[in-house]
Amino acid sequence: MRFWDSSAVIPLLVQEDPSKYCIQAYRADRDVLVWTMSRVEIFSALCRRLRDGALGPASFDAATLRLNTFFESMYEVDAIQRVKARAIRLLRIHPLRAADALQLAAAMVATEEKVQRLPFMCLDDRLTAAARLEGFEVNP
Repeated sequence: MRFWDSSAVIPLLVQEDPSKYCIQAYRADRDVLVWTMSRVEIFSALCRRLRDGALGPASFDAATLRLNTFFESMYEVDAIQRVKARAIRLLRIHPLRAADALQLAAAMVATEEKVQRLPFMCLDDRLTAAARLEGFEVNP
């Protein structure tokens, strides 16, 4: 099992440079853990790509269908109060955006702070740096 940040899920849904790596990682281990609000974050990213013209309507619809299918088999961290409290601490010590702090906090809550238990899939540089400082093994 791995914790997947939203940045690593998006290349599973739309073709991007890291898609091949993310697909291989997913095929190697289909037990995926995500933050409960990741679905909203990912859908927002898909909508942004549609508005910016990076995705056409048909590609957007296909990616949305893949997103819904993907989340049917995921494990979700939904301990909102615990994640929120941990995210506030993380924001004080790492230069993270709120959504990224919530992602990292969700992974920490899921591991009960024993971060060596779970690899962290992430493609965001700031979040990767913070996750490593917290002790996670970060892929890629």
